Amino acid sequence: MSVSVGQTGEEQAALYLQEQGLRIVTRNYRTKRGEIDIIADDAGTLCFVEVRLRADSSFGAPLDTVGIRKQKRLTYAAMQYLAKHAAVMNRYPCRFDVLSIETYPARVIWVKNAFCLNSQF
Repeated sequence: MSVSVGQTGEEQAALYLQEQGLRIVTRNYRTKRGEIDIIADDAGTLCFVEVRLRADSSFGAPLDTVGIRKQKRLTYAAMQYLAKHAAVMNRYPCRFDVLSIETYPARVIWVKNAFCLNSQF
């Protein structure tokens, strides 16, 4: 079974986040309207993390690829996750992060609070 580039990037991202002290709650949470790559607990804050992987930034930085359309899909998926896990919604503040991984030169950029739920509606 071959591993896709996206899966490799998500694995690197999960390891990176764990090294930073986050606990991975779930990965690849899928809904009809979108997917969340990683959901993690950062010291009591529930983080919905979008992972972007690029070989390099010659066609633009990975962070630039998370536009308004992608943000809306992430937001809808997060709302569905929270609706299914009502106990989590009541206990944790939430945020949307983007983790950018470039393979050459090797660089990881983690943007916490990359966008807000309120800005999508």
